[in-house]
Amino acid sequence: MTESDKTTHFGFETVREEDKAGRVQGVFSSVASKYDIMNDVMSGGVHRIWKDAMMDWLAPRPRQRLLDVAGGTGDISFRFLKRAGSGHSTVLDITESMLVEGRKRAEAESMHDQLDWVVGDAMALPFPDNTFDVYTISFGIRNVTRPQEALNEAFRVLRPGGRLMVLEFSQLPNPMMQKAYDAYSFNVIPRMGQIIAGDRDSYQYLVESIRNFPDQETFLGMVRAAGFDNAKYRNLTLGVAALHSGWKL
Repeated sequence: MTESDKTTHFGFETVREEDKAGRVQGVFSSVASKYDIMNDVMSGGVHRIWKDAMMDWLAPRPRQRLLDVAGGTGDISFRFLKRAGSGHSTVLDITESMLVEGRKRAEAESMHDQLDWVVGDAMALPFPDNTFDVYTISFGIRNVTRPQEALNEAFRVLRPGGRLMVLEFSQLPNPMMQKAYDAYSFNVIPRMGQIIAGDRDSYQYLVESIRNFPDQETFLGMVRAAGFDNAKYRNLTLGVAALHSGWKL
């Protein structure tokens, strides 16, 4: 099979791997100016609590260097730097318009000397080995064409003793609850996307991408396969989202 013959998921659609990144960029370029509202719609506002839970488990320390992948609007980086008290964050995103929105935020102005904004691909990070103390990716890895390659790259750029943390929508362990959650997701969220952002299709893709993402145990295996030790996960809101953690030891 040639590279151009390899396929992957774009929501429930099967596309060539080489086409997915451009399709994802199209989605996030479309919703960039509404991204924070989008997260509120997708999670009922609970994403803010989940991100705080991520910081609680991460426990940022002064002078740490963070790489925040798919970090577009800077939400995780701002939280990290406030908790750490000092340090530096590099925000990387494949979609430049997301980074533009991040730079507009008041926190970006007040922390400008602690932040870099980089357009780049999670599967081919433009950084040397052993560069960062912490790697985070929040609601982004399900949009990567080959998530295992992104995890491998995370391991490469982390320093020995570095920490990986992934926050992503996940699967509920109870089938009846999952069925109810799916009914809400597929029937309500795209309609809300149409009303709020004038963009039903992007929200439809995002809902489908959640359903296609590996469950907690499968993804834990991928974290371990990348080389991470002491890999664990915690369910958030009964498994609507999950935090995965690992260490480069």
